[in-house]
Amino acid sequence: MTGFGAFVFGDEILVGKRQDKHFPWLIEALGKRGLRLAWCEHLGDEPARVTQALKRTFATEDIVFCFGGIGATPDDHTRQCAAEALGVGLALHADAESEIRGRFGAETNAQRLKMGEFPVGAEIVPNPFNRIPGFALAHHYFVPGFPQMAWPMIEWVLEQKYRHLFDSQRWAEGSLIVYNLPESAVSPLMEELNRAFPGLKAFSLPSMGEGGSRRHIELGVRGAPAEISPAMKRLRTGVAQLGGRLDIPNT
Repeated sequence: MTGFGAFVFGDEILVGKRQDKHFPWLIEALGKRGLRLAWCEHLGDEPARVTQALKRTFATEDIVFCFGGIGATPDDHTRQCAAEALGVGLALHADAESEIRGRFGAETNAQRLKMGEFPVGAEIVPNPFNRIPGFALAHHYFVPGFPQMAWPMIEWVLEQKYRHLFDSQRWAEGSLIVYNLPESAVSPLMEELNRAFPGLKAFSLPSMGEGGSRRHIELGVRGAPAEISPAMKRLRTGVAQLGGRLDIPNT
């Protein structure tokens, strides 16, 4: 099945000048449409690394959202890297030029028009905030790093391009809080659940007992909603057979 991925570009993220707000937002935006984020990567403003990363993902069927680096200052490399990754040139996109001229009018200049230079063959992604568009090609969608611009643009992409996928990845989760068992003891039970319920993935989240709480494991499954109930029944039985004590935070 096609996966959804994301790149967040910019040295400002890696050096701590800015916090990445796109990652949690994208999880929520996809989730409310019955979709899931398969992966997310943070990359700085190093052209060679960005180009290699894009070459890798252009070779897949993943739908990829790319945040940041599409301005016209010397530290913005994403447009150029995307073009190089695909082996094409950059050219001023006619629709982008129209939007930029519509935004700036008589104040349009060569530097501003650079923001409309996209890899040959790209389509624009409209920007309702200030009309400076992003671009799309090969199931990759490139938008600015500013959330007030990027997020409406990604919403537009999802609604206009991928409504046919909505609810295709909807999932549910159930879990137990397990006491008196180490992770090594529950690993065989997790493997059994993965075999018995192919639409689910078992997970284990241990706690070290900070703040006075007792050490425990949150043990559960997530995936196909129809398989959650029978898997949770087997999980409860398995924990009891292993001699664990449990609480039920989420079923």
